[in-house]
Amino acid sequence: MTERVEAQVQDIESFLAVAQTGSFTRAAEGLGTSKSNVGKAVQRLEARLGTRLFQRTTRAVRLTEDGETYMLAAQAALEGLREAEHALAARRAEPIGRVRLDVPAGFGRLLLPYLAAMQRRYPKVTLEMALTDRMSDPVAEGWDIVVRIGELPTEGEMTVRKLCELRLGLYASPEYVHRKGEIKSVADLGTHDAVIFRGPTGRHRPWRVSDNGHVRDIVMEPVLVLADGQALVDAAVSGFGIAQIFDRVARPHVVAGRLIHILPGADVDGPPVHAIIPLGQKMAAKTRAVLNHLADSLREDSERS
Repeated sequence: MTERVEAQVQDIESFLAVAQTGSFTRAAEGLGTSKSNVGKAVQRLEARLGTRLFQRTTRAVRLTEDGETYMLAAQAALEGLREAEHALAARRAEPIGRVRLDVPAGFGRLLLPYLAAMQRRYPKVTLEMALTDRMSDPVAEGWDIVVRIGELPTEGEMTVRKLCELRLGLYASPEYVHRKGEIKSVADLGTHDAVIFRGPTGRHRPWRVSDNGHVRDIVMEPVLVLADGQALVDAAVSGFGIAQIFDRVARPHVVAGRLIHILPGADVDGPPVHAIIPLGQKMAAKTRAVLNHLADSLREDSERS
């Protein structure tokens, strides 16, 4: 099918060359082919259209009325194709167009300032962003970039890029700490209210803590269970109890005085954050711009911290 379309375009180009030069010979010279090939191209075009496009004499080649009509349409069509090719080439070279991102709820809000700076840098890029903790399918759902914390998909051909590392810490509101009392050791946690995260598998996530140099999991009796990462943060800020939150997500709330970092010595390494991009022939400039900006911004933030 592609070869047939290319042949038809070549026939049209041959026709236009003859129409513009008034000569099969000069048209062939301009196209770098033989007079016979140009003649056959015009004949194929006339047969397909069912009309004569030229009046041919031994001294001149002139367009028929149908030929003049077709020439105007052919010139406009080829010019449109050339403009489209130029536009597509520009899109490959310059970040232009829509980029769709799927990001975990709590972590995604952390990225919004970085993405706002990216949009100022690349004003021709439009972002569409979903904030959700469910496991989405990058290919089936048409995402350009999917940000994952921890577990990566095992199926499908993907490009994976590590964005940053996380730490897990315990946090609660100042109001909660004032009401329930200061926590001085991991052993004290058993008497406190816990806000627990339920992962995509449906299982409650235990608190992983460092206790006297040993990392262990603590299964808490929850006062509230949430499957939304941002809701987990909001619940801790609201005073429901203690929640285990990623350090980067909690940091703005600590700085603003909405959360207190409890037992910093109990913090442990959390899962890495990766960006997943469905594998294609070549990553679009718009997608690469967003990906590089996120990676650079998160790295610079780590260095400042």
